[in-house]
Amino acid sequence: MRKVIVLFSLAALVAVPACNRAPQTEEISGTVTVSGAWALYPMVVKWAEEFQKIHPTVKIDVAAGGAGKGMADCLAGAVDIGMISREINSEEIKKGAWFVPVTIDAVVPTVNAKNPLLGDLLAKGAKRASLVGIWVDGSVTKWGQVAGTGDSRDVHVYTRSDACGAAETWAKYLGANQEDLTGTAVYGDPGLAEAVRQDDRAIGFNNINYAFDPATKTQIAGIAVLPLDLNENGVLDADESFYGDRDALVNAIATGKYPSPPARDLYFAFLGAPERPVVRAFVRWVLTDGQQYVPETGYVNLSKDKLDAALAKLGD
Repeated sequence: MRKVIVLFSLAALVAVPACNRAPQTEEISGTVTVSGAWALYPMVVKWAEEFQKIHPTVKIDVAAGGAGKGMADCLAGAVDIGMISREINSEEIKKGAWFVPVTIDAVVPTVNAKNPLLGDLLAKGAKRASLVGIWVDGSVTKWGQVAGTGDSRDVHVYTRSDACGAAETWAKYLGANQEDLTGTAVYGDPGLAEAVRQDDRAIGFNNINYAFDPATKTQIAGIAVLPLDLNENGVLDADESFYGDRDALVNAIATGKYPSPPARDLYFAFLGAPERPVVRAFVRWVLTDGQQYVPETGYVNLSKDKLDAALAKLGD
């Protein structure tokens, strides 16, 4: 069995929506294989560990590799569940993709904590137009353009090399697609975070669980989350300032203060509706009792309506 390692743990922040919980009437067993989005990986690792405590004869093997890999593995029948951190497209549905939402998170822009203009950047935030200029049309190349100063130091732009939900979601916020994003391409969430941490002129983007330390809930050493100046008034107002720790950002996502995109639903995808009892039991548990672990792991609970709709789709 592949050992599942817990990467993240947090005290609960958001109340778990009430769900229709169906008690397990008989012991289940078997193996569930999961691959895909880095965004979902820490959450599914937590769910896998807790589910295996309840059902010790079940083995859940979880591997990250990007949403593109998760969907490819799913459609090829190589895994039971694909972890997907973007919307499922029509072509994937035509190929047999069947899916349910399981939780919510978000993508955030990141800069190096030693950026010489960090004070200005944190005080003013970044306008969406500046971010479009950095990643999409190339009109923003100097840090002074982002911070509203005369600084002439170059912006070093980073993006993802793998087909992933984070890049697709970030591009969607910028009015583009992942293939439109420019910059040095780096594999995976951890790789992109490390690239930004090593370059004092860098800008990148990460899912929130790769920008914040799981133990302290604060931003990872060497990385600073770049706030979004949502009203584009050139100042980070009090109601736009929610990046101090992971709990504050998760609350902003839950209450809609942080925009969607780059906040988004995360999905489990399957090749057709799941039929194996062990897979169905795991998914049903994720949508019910498993939701109690969502806030403490740094994610946001789906609404009761969405959870109920997913359970109804799954059926008995």
